[in-house]
Amino acid sequence: MLASMADFNLLEILKGKEDWLFFIEIAFRTVVMYLAILFALTILGKRGVKQLSIFELVIIIGFGSAAGDPMFYKDVGLINAFTVFIVVILCYKFTTYLMLKSERFEKLIEGIPIQLIHEGRFSIGNFKKEPLGYDEFFAEMRQQGVSHLGQISLALIEVSGEISLYFYSDEEVKFGLPILPHLYNVKHVQIPVNGMYSCNFCGYTEKIEVCQNHKCKICTKNKWIKAVNNVRIT
Repeated sequence: MLASMADFNLLEILKGKEDWLFFIEIAFRTVVMYLAILFALTILGKRGVKQLSIFELVIIIGFGSAAGDPMFYKDVGLINAFTVFIVVILCYKFTTYLMLKSERFEKLIEGIPIQLIHEGRFSIGNFKKEPLGYDEFFAEMRQQGVSHLGQISLALIEVSGEISLYFYSDEEVKFGLPILPHLYNVKHVQIPVNGMYSCNFCGYTEKIEVCQNHKCKICTKNKWIKAVNNVRIT
C-alpha cells in the first residue's frame, strides 16, 4: 500500500514527463498549426467551410488529425503535418476538378437532394435512404413555422443535410398530418367520428367515417390522426 502511494505522483500525472519549457513549445506549435489550418481552409474556399457535405467533412477531419499530434507530441515535427496538409489540399483540388468534369462522379461523391415530402405526403421509400427520424424532421419543419404536412408542396434534404421546404399558398393548403406533439400523439385505430384523418406512418389523408379498423390505401397501416388544414402563421 505504501509502495503504491509512493508511486503516485500528481505533478507527473498533470504535466507528464516533459519539463516546463515544453509547454512554451506546445503553445508555439498550437499557434503554428492554427494558422496552418486557417490558411488551408482559405485555399479550399468558402465551399469547404460553409457547406459540410460528407466530402468536406472528410477534409476537415483530415486537417484536424494532421494538426493535432504536432501540437503536443515532441517527436512529431511540424513539417510532417505540413506535408499532410499539402497532400490533402492537392487531393481536394483534384477531386473537385473531376467533379466539375463529370456529373456522375459529382453525384457519387456528394450525393443528390432527396425528396422527403411530395404534395403533403411522406416519400416513405426515401426516408430509408437517410438516417433521419420523424422527430428530428418534424422539429426542423416546426422551426420554419409548419404545423401540418398539408402546408407543404415539396420537402427536400439537401446534400449538406439542410431541409428545403416549398409551401402551398394559403388558398391551396390541404388537410394534412399534424406535426405538433399534442396533436400527433393522439392516434386512433378506431375512428371515433366522421372527418378527415391522416395516416400516422405515411401522411396519406382521406375522409373516413366511424369504423373499427381502417387501413391506409398507401402503406396499409391502421393508425390515424385527426387531420388539420390551418394555414401557416408567418
